[in-house]
Amino acid sequence: MTKTIGQLYLIPTTLGDNDPMEVLPASVKHIVENTDTFIVENEKTARRFIKRICPEKPQPSLNIFLLNKFTEATEVPSFLNPCLQGTDVGLLSEAGCPGVADPGADVVKIAHDKNIKVVPLVGPSSILMAMMGSGMNGQRFAFNGYLPIDKNERKKEIKRLERLSFEHNQSQIFIETPYRNNKMLEGLISVLDANTSVCVACDITLPSEFIKTQTAKQWKKNMVDLHKRPTIFIIHKF
Repeated sequence: MTKTIGQLYLIPTTLGDNDPMEVLPASVKHIVENTDTFIVENEKTARRFIKRICPEKPQPSLNIFLLNKFTEATEVPSFLNPCLQGTDVGLLSEAGCPGVADPGADVVKIAHDKNIKVVPLVGPSSILMAMMGSGMNGQRFAFNGYLPIDKNERKKEIKRLERLSFEHNQSQIFIETPYRNNKMLEGLISVLDANTSVCVACDITLPSEFIKTQTAKQWKKNMVDLHKRPTIFIIHKF
């Protein structure tokens, strides 16, 4: 008899401290209810999310594997051993979708190597939702992660991305550490051509959500406070 292999569920979480069921479908709740083994970045926040989405689920029964910057690469494959023993495993991101700008991508790759079925679940992605709300080129775009911290290197990278955007008609997406968001916006409007479009999308899905696209020149007259607010930046030179 062939041994049943468990599945790896990619479980999206909220993008902020709002009710999970406001932004997540019932299918996510069902999977969390029926899963006891999870791979997470932070145990405390993961348990809090599980508690909020499934209040009746007994916390002591949870089997948690930690995947963060302190995790040894050699440990990661063993996190999927429960799947090989027939148990489903849930992969949780700290915010949004696992595997997208998220260390969970390493687990997903290993799952494919081990012929474990990967099941992505529907949920919010700040990157895609910002792109949706930007009015920029949803047919051709690129996510670039964090830009260099060094001021001169960052300036060069912003100009490079602006050039790529113009040459390939490709919207360029990136992020910044929340406490440096205001400096990022100031840097963009000082470096970019006046008519280059800049989208700022912050606090996505939250009551304080703000999404605005205008030219670098217009941003100079209409600055917004982004300090410590999760933000996506998108630029496009048409």
